[in-house]
Amino acid sequence: MNTKFPEDIIPMGNLKINPEKIIRQVQESHRPVILTNRGRGVAVPQALSDFESGAEERMFMRGVLKGMVDLAEGRERNLDDAKRYLNIE
Repeated sequence: MNTKFPEDIIPMGNLKINPEKIIRQVQESHRPVILTNRGRGVAVPQALSDFESGAEERMFMRGVLKGMVDLAEGRERNLDDAKRYLNIE
């Protein structure tokens, strides 16, 4: 997701005038827009599906990182113990 600055930076007033256009833009482009007020960024709307997949990806990566820290600190289980712990057959 690369921001296209001329297209993706939008003054707040444009949101008030034509919100449907901005919503359609984020849904079709899969890029968030930066809303500005007096030249400063104030909000970043994005498509709900993109927000959800980004949140899932961050949660997954946190789990991977936590697992790596656990391994580095000697907190590990063999596969059979992990299956019993998770109640998986």
